[in-house]
Amino acid sequence: MTPASQILLNRARHICAPYIATPTACAAMVTGSVAKGIADFYSDLDMAVYYDDTLPDEETLHAIRTQLGGSDRKWVTDGREQGGFAEAFRLDGVEVQLIHATTASWEAMMAQVQIELKVDTPLPKALEGMSACVPLHGAAIIARWKEQIAAYPSALTEAMVTHYLKFFPIWGLASHFQSRDATIWYHQILVEAAQNLCGILAGLNQIYFTPFQFKRMHRFTDLLTIAPPDVAERIERLFAAPLAEALPELERLVAETLSLVERELPQIDTTAARSRIGWRHEPWSEARQIAAVPVDV
Repeated sequence: MTPASQILLNRARHICAPYIATPTACAAMVTGSVAKGIADFYSDLDMAVYYDDTLPDEETLHAIRTQLGGSDRKWVTDGREQGGFAEAFRLDGVEVQLIHATTASWEAMMAQVQIELKVDTPLPKALEGMSACVPLHGAAIIARWKEQIAAYPSALTEAMVTHYLKFFPIWGLASHFQSRDATIWYHQILVEAAQNLCGILAGLNQIYFTPFQFKRMHRFTDLLTIAPPDVAERIERLFAAPLAEALPELERLVAETLSLVERELPQIDTTAARSRIGWRHEPWSEARQIAAVPVDV
């Protein structure tokens, strides 16, 4: 654990105390880089408190922030009526990002991912966060949730792979990009392709993933047992290499990833994605166009 992680974990235990003293609080945890032991002195402190049925009212939350010596809120999300919201405030130079949720609303969010298979939201990030969290209160409740999260459904694997199995064949447009002023579009497509690669590999390896605020890619790829070789380094090189090198490498990465899908999940149709491998956009011929124009007699 880094020194910053230890400092922030101790701070979290202090901050947590007045929240878990409220009548309906039943569990609390630290998530994010602090829980993983990799925080630095720029890191936020990510926490969550869960309540049996009723969230604390605004007066109570304001009183706790005042008691702790925290600032006014930097931001707050909607969702109180649905049973959960987040707020942020500063305390001694650290931004504290704190989720408040009823147990029912949190279990409904887990179900949205694991049962309803909603993979196109930031919710998988919340499940990944809890899987690595440090409990501060209600350890038995959090252990039950962690066990549920660890039971990654096979249907979720297929949903993840299917959702991210979409690649624009930018490798077939190398000459096109060299003659167009399209730098922003080019990098946008690279980003989307890299995110889709990570999403497919997350599904194959039963890891919760969302492109929302995706960070620490090497730590993510270290968890992969099913992946192209040196995938993190190869993805990073896409953004530094010249276009003429990056596009063929992206095509190879996609082709290798498709082969993994076909091996692990043969029931998923990769025909459309596979048909784009090897495709090249050819220029039209002036001679052909002239020949195609009808001549009036």
